[in-house]
Amino acid sequence: MSIKVQDLPNRAAFDVKSAQDLRTQFSKNPQEGLKAAAQQFEALFLQMVMKSMRDAVPQDGLLNSDQSRFYTGMLDQQMAQNLSASGKGIGFARLIEQQLGGNLPGAGGLAAPAEAANAAGNPLPLAASDGRHLNYKTVLGRLPTSAAYATSVASVPAAASTDATASAKEFVNRVWPHAVEVSRSTGIPPQFLVAHSALESGWGKSEIRQADGSSSHNLFGIKAGESWTGATVEATTTEYINGRPQQVVERFRAYASYEESFRDYATLLRNNSRYSAVIGSQNGTEFAKGLQQAGYATDPMYADKLSRIINGPTLRQALIG
Repeated sequence: MSIKVQDLPNRAAFDVKSAQDLRTQFSKNPQEGLKAAAQQFEALFLQMVMKSMRDAVPQDGLLNSDQSRFYTGMLDQQMAQNLSASGKGIGFARLIEQQLGGNLPGAGGLAAPAEAANAAGNPLPLAASDGRHLNYKTVLGRLPTSAAYATSVASVPAAASTDATASAKEFVNRVWPHAVEVSRSTGIPPQFLVAHSALESGWGKSEIRQADGSSSHNLFGIKAGESWTGATVEATTTEYINGRPQQVVERFRAYASYEESFRDYATLLRNNSRYSAVIGSQNGTEFAKGLQQAGYATDPMYADKLSRIINGPTLRQALIG
């Protein structure tokens, strides 16, 4: 499925799947692909601007928490996406189109100065009139209010959701009650727990399965060590040995339900001193780093992968839905 420019308000700036869709769009329609990529870049920049402004404001009060910052980030991300996709952004998207569009096949519709600059291999100079786009007051004046954002979200048709997002929502709905329960006993926000289970199980699509194809309900990839006396299942997994990935067969714990899986995960974190820094963690990135530093996985990019899910659009959209 290729991404359309008019669909961008319904997608998030950091959607990893959007990058894949953009590659497909470029191969089919380079001009539309460039426009979509330029708008996503502008949305990313706008979100960074809004985050910097919020960081500059003192964060005190009863409403200041990691959860409130999490949902504020979701709001900023969607506002940035909507502003850029509306065509009334700060002008970066159009400048990127002009700068890069001259080298695309069939790019005759772009402004002649852009074509000339690109043909010569020189950067496109900014006209004096373009300086108005860099005025942050103009940006602030165009940002929609929270009420407008709520209206825009409510007006998004169900058909606009991608299959991936729908699948993520189904997974979140399935495990959320268990994540909330474990959150009470560990002090870890439930969205972090959902993200970790999503990473280990591929949003429920790559669960470790029994020989008969039934689920082992092991959502966290917990292995069955010598002290484990419960049910087990063997599965092929990727382990990094001396920094290189290798396929190995390991024994994993098997559970009767997802609830049991979450509870055992909580017990592992609470009772193992290696994870003491993880208990009560309120920062998603630090939570991910803490797990990797404690040796939860051998993948050198494990913390980065988990952090991207925690802070990424797929989880946010699934939670909103």
